[in-house]
Amino acid sequence: MEKTIGAIDALTTIALQAVKEVLETNTKIPVKASSTVQRVPKISMRPEIGCFVPFTGDYSGLVVMNFSAGAAMLLYKTYMMSMGIPEEDLAKEYTNVEVPDSIGEMINQIMGKITKLTQDSFGLSAYCSQPKALALNSAIILTIDTDYRENRRLSFSINNERFYFEIAMETAEFIHNGGEIDENE
Repeated sequence: MEKTIGAIDALTTIALQAVKEVLETNTKIPVKASSTVQRVPKISMRPEIGCFVPFTGDYSGLVVMNFSAGAAMLLYKTYMMSMGIPEEDLAKEYTNVEVPDSIGEMINQIMGKITKLTQDSFGLSAYCSQPKALALNSAIILTIDTDYRENRRLSFSINNERFYFEIAMETAEFIHNGGEIDENE
């Protein structure tokens, strides 16, 4: 019996789980996710911290994550302190290069989790480039040399600080026919 799901909706569901797991593990603080997934006309990097990472393989797309300065600083500080770095040694402003670098590392972990969960669930793989995180004063629209018509946004908060996961993908469906996936193919 065939089971069909839009690829972007499958990855959005997986991303919801991955974002929560990775950030809660790194910060030891609960991450809340909105129960609503938004269908949006385009994705963009927005202030204060924006990060993007393209992925390609059996499925292709682009992920953007946007963080308020408060969310970025909270994630950065709790992540670094969990690794034993004293608070007095940490950056004080979100514009310090250490903050987007740390956010980029966490997003790298999120993308690794997403690709692993997708491989486990659907037997499909994709490879990500290194995430690029930037402190921003204004929004940046990314133009990709492909036709990603499907776009979704997930909204999260950590200690009432907001951040967003956005994904753009090629139009595709995952159709599972119920058979076992041969990993050697």
